[in-house]
Amino acid sequence: MLEGLSFVIARDLPSSCEQETEWIYNSLSVMELTNNKRRPELEEEAVLRKSCKLSNAPKEGEESKTKMTILDLSRSLTLNLNQGNDHNHARYQSDSSSLIHQLGRDISINCLLRCSRSDYGSIALLNQSFRSLIQTGEIYRLRRQVGMIEHWVYFSCNLPEWEAFDPNRGRWMRLPRMPSNEWFICSDKESLAVGTELLVFGKEILCPVVNRYSILTNAWSSGMEMNVPRCLFGSASFREVAILAGGSDPHGNILSSAELYNSETGIWELLPNMNKARKMSSGVFIDGKFYVIGGIGVGNSKQLTCGEEFDLRTRKWREIPNMFPRRNRGSGVTEVPAAAEAPPLVAVVNNVLYAADYAQQEVRRYYKDSNSWVTIGRLPERVASMNGWGLAFRACGNRLIVVGGPRAMDGGRVIEVNACVPGDGALQWNMLANKQSGNFVYNCAVMGC
Repeated sequence: MLEGLSFVIARDLPSSCEQETEWIYNSLSVMELTNNKRRPELEEEAVLRKSCKLSNAPKEGEESKTKMTILDLSRSLTLNLNQGNDHNHARYQSDSSSLIHQLGRDISINCLLRCSRSDYGSIALLNQSFRSLIQTGEIYRLRRQVGMIEHWVYFSCNLPEWEAFDPNRGRWMRLPRMPSNEWFICSDKESLAVGTELLVFGKEILCPVVNRYSILTNAWSSGMEMNVPRCLFGSASFREVAILAGGSDPHGNILSSAELYNSETGIWELLPNMNKARKMSSGVFIDGKFYVIGGIGVGNSKQLTCGEEFDLRTRKWREIPNMFPRRNRGSGVTEVPAAAEAPPLVAVVNNVLYAADYAQQEVRRYYKDSNSWVTIGRLPERVASMNGWGLAFRACGNRLIVVGGPRAMDGGRVIEVNACVPGDGALQWNMLANKQSGNFVYNCAVMGC
């Protein structure tokens, strides 16, 4: 720290193992205790040079030693705010749109892009320009453009409560309680993360309901309406858009319709119908195309083995026979009805499709050119499920994530977050975190922004 600069910090940011009860970290309070005398120009420049050191985009799961920190930003901003004459104070206010005015707006934003998004709640407290940049979502759109994406895992084990887990810092965060009633809690629910939103689909009596959580406001809202109300659909998101395909309508009819949701505009758009109606399927994006896999068709009690590909440019569906073979439970094991099984457990990492077989405890890789699957390893130990329910298998940046765990001695469950980076070798699972839970995982989604 430079001589003559003295700071008081209310408390440190949470440690990697500390559970947070609020998403926004309003805990970092930086106040300068020295007088308002003007600093030497060289000292000011030294702080500013330190604040604008830019690093290359860090890889998923790695910390950059030279990455811009919130304390660096606070020092620069505090120095600006405490210039000891009216002329400088007026100059700062007139140029507040530049954020840190000696750096200019572009470099200031470049610094902000390299901060972890878990710090944005505190950074928003610094001034109105920072707050606007974050709460309007502009900073996340810029992060998307330059490829600065952080992935967090959102899941619910005790409806209507939701939690978030930051795998890079090993930090748990509790979201505000989702508004709901008993009808909603008992209904079939799907969850989907798209852009800066977490969507939870369900129904109240016979009326479909969509609850939306926004990381920009740290609050839930409702009132969204799809063009065709549905549940038990296959879905996936890519940047700011998501596609929902198939499912059941409020009367139990299996649907072939699909629609696209744009989180930037809040608009739902009907897409051409699929070739086959299906419910309880899964969806993924591969190479910019949407795929719907498996599910149950009309008049068919067994799981569909075909998949379908939707090209967003041509807006056409293409059926892919035998894309997802039926699960093999082994000899002597009673076959479970398709309706009792969870939808296919699939995830895409680096445009490669992977699937988890809960019965055989295996992970398989899909080869698109040959339309075939190859077993590449096993699921983490101690991961239990009920016909696939209670087990989350997701992509999280360049990693596969498995959220689930065994029953605890007291009758509850231990929720474990395991991760691995798939490659050419055997899968090496690492447990990132665990915690006690009263139930298994009901819903899970991964948000990258």
